[in-house]
Amino acid sequence: MPAAPSPSSPQSPERSEGSGRPPTAPDPALLRKVALSSLLGTVIEYYDFLLYGTMAALVFGPLFFPESNPTVGTIAAFGTLAAGYVARPVGGVVFGHFGDRLGRKTMLVVTMLLMGVASCLIGLLPTYATIGVAAPVLLILFRIVQGIAIGGEWGGATLMVVEHADARRRGLWNGVMQMGSPIGFLLSSLAVSVTALLPQDRFLAWGWRIPFLFSALLLGIGLYVRMSVTESPLFQQQARARKEQAAAPPRRIPLAQVLRAPRVLLLACAVGIGPFALTALIGTFMLTYAKSVGYDTSDVMSGLTATALTGLVAIPCFSALSDRLGRRAVSLGGAAGIVLLAFPIYALINTGSVPLLILGMVLGQVVQNAMYAPLGPLLSEMFGTQVRYTGASMGYQLAALIGGGFTPLFASSRLSASGSISSTPLAVLAMVCGLITALAIWRTAETRGRDLSEDPAATVRRKDPA
Repeated sequence: MPAAPSPSSPQSPERSEGSGRPPTAPDPALLRKVALSSLLGTVIEYYDFLLYGTMAALVFGPLFFPESNPTVGTIAAFGTLAAGYVARPVGGVVFGHFGDRLGRKTMLVVTMLLMGVASCLIGLLPTYATIGVAAPVLLILFRIVQGIAIGGEWGGATLMVVEHADARRRGLWNGVMQMGSPIGFLLSSLAVSVTALLPQDRFLAWGWRIPFLFSALLLGIGLYVRMSVTESPLFQQQARARKEQAAAPPRRIPLAQVLRAPRVLLLACAVGIGPFALTALIGTFMLTYAKSVGYDTSDVMSGLTATALTGLVAIPCFSALSDRLGRRAVSLGGAAGIVLLAFPIYALINTGSVPLLILGMVLGQVVQNAMYAPLGPLLSEMFGTQVRYTGASMGYQLAALIGGGFTPLFASSRLSASGSISSTPLAVLAMVCGLITALAIWRTAETRGRDLSEDPAATVRRKDPA
């Protein structure tokens, strides 16, 4: 384990309490407004993105891939889910580039518009029976747009909070923003649950469209709030400094600067693989898996609702705890938890008891939240202001692609190969991804309290002296 940072090191909380703040001490009212804006934006983005995942498990197979057998149709539907995850790093690069050059706020408005419009268009999209092969092609296209939008959203929303907040409370305020993920899931689950009460034929005919069209209302509210916040003070400070240095050489493209130190980017990605894989297993794929072992859809939706409610409490708690114990300690605790609990969690799920199903899912959610909650401040503190949007977004979205995008596809292929699925490969996959996160955290230096106005020379451990 690395030694604790000295008072003179750039990691030291003591030093950063003075120099690690934004250029001026944060105004509490402004900080609350920024946090609310980021929270609402994250709610909308995750509502739309997670809604697609639920509908992929329930209706997209028969509606958009009807010529396949049911299992292959599910794989095809989850393939479009993966397409959205593949697009997320693209969004991280594109919006990261312009966010590092032009500012965080403008990019956040654009990402919200893209996500809302794409979701509404999915709700209006004719099915295969109406327009043939154009239906799945357009479905995949809109999913890619969603992926690009959410690829740029997270980094911008995180940085707006982190760069406005005091160094001592970055985790706490980022935890407020990250509550948008479970709130978005709760809203999407509620929307699906309500529309699923319709008779099956009506749900398949038009009921599934209603949750997507509801995005238009959320979009209007989110844009109203987001347009009223101010730009990040750290970005404004850097922009002024660039104007004063008229003779300075042209800056490199942010992505090129990030790739000059690929180890930092790779570690940022690896840290997120565990929580994203667990989100896919406990969330997206659980509908398919639990139904294959005898549960009803309503039972699984109850479990998913319980996990979202758990996240509402656990995410801000673990985020605030990372301000006290450090990002590494909290993340390592979650990674160790999934390694130890993966098989017990699936053993609970496999009992056929609804209360034990919910208990297993909640346990998985708690350890996922411990890994996930410190990600925002951790990844933000790993990169300098000139490349922070690009670097944090790329690390986060590559982790989402690897850990979350392909996990449901892998699990569905196991179901297709055998006609039924054993929990063993799923538990092993969760353990392996947890170990990847643990190893990455072990190789990453503590960043809590870092002065964000400085460009960190290194954020990874060169070698463990022990």
